[in-house]
Amino acid sequence: MHNMSERSFQQKQFEFARHIRDPENAPIPEGIEARRMKIYRDLFYKNIEGFISGGFPVLHSITDDEQWHAMVRDFMVRHRCETPYFLEITQEFLDYLENERVNPGNDYPFLFELAHYEWVELALMVSDDVPDMTGVNPVADLIDHPVQVSPLVWNLQYTFPVQHIGEAYLPQSAPEKPTHIAVYRDRQNEVQFMELNSLTALLLDKLQQESERTVGDIVSELHEMLPQLPLEQFVAGARKTMDEFLRRDIVLGARVG
Repeated sequence: MHNMSERSFQQKQFEFARHIRDPENAPIPEGIEARRMKIYRDLFYKNIEGFISGGFPVLHSITDDEQWHAMVRDFMVRHRCETPYFLEITQEFLDYLENERVNPGNDYPFLFELAHYEWVELALMVSDDVPDMTGVNPVADLIDHPVQVSPLVWNLQYTFPVQHIGEAYLPQSAPEKPTHIAVYRDRQNEVQFMELNSLTALLLDKLQQESERTVGDIVSELHEMLPQLPLEQFVAGARKTMDEFLRRDIVLGARVG
């Protein structure tokens, strides 16, 4: 009897959850008043929709209201969240867009990239990564040493210029060249972005991935890609870029210890 009762209760829970996720196709569980069910249904939906619209404000602003609510409902129907935390719903929504979203024919071609760009801002905002300043000298010559790149920097590449997308700019096709952006959280805990060209993005990538090498060594390697430029001019440009990285808290200083 106990097992039967437990199975019956679990079955009721499943029916309850199915209806909340997909009220058009899953009936109200037997024995639950429609008025009460509507309260639960509306509360659940408003919470989910509120976190998604708050986490993706640009995407929300450029999406037709009917299409937006259809997309949120589709997320609730298709996706199975792996987290109980409301703050992580935006990451779950991004996973849905990447892996489960079926384009009804009117999705923006940049939908996922824009959503990812907006999600990165939130992810950096709440990140608990702490820069390690051990052995880091912010005033030493950056070219002559390896450098400490902030752990709060994401070096990103998109096919669309996502940082410019908004109601006034809705590109229907990607430009020829990709967009490179460094998104980072500075010492004031403000999330910022810096547009990069392909060479600067490659420099930042090597600073992150090959952290034991001196900047000068990396710059000399990169110069081989543009041998037509005098080395002195190339190094001067790299020094200017490194100073800008330092000013923005993308780079924290030279590692001298």
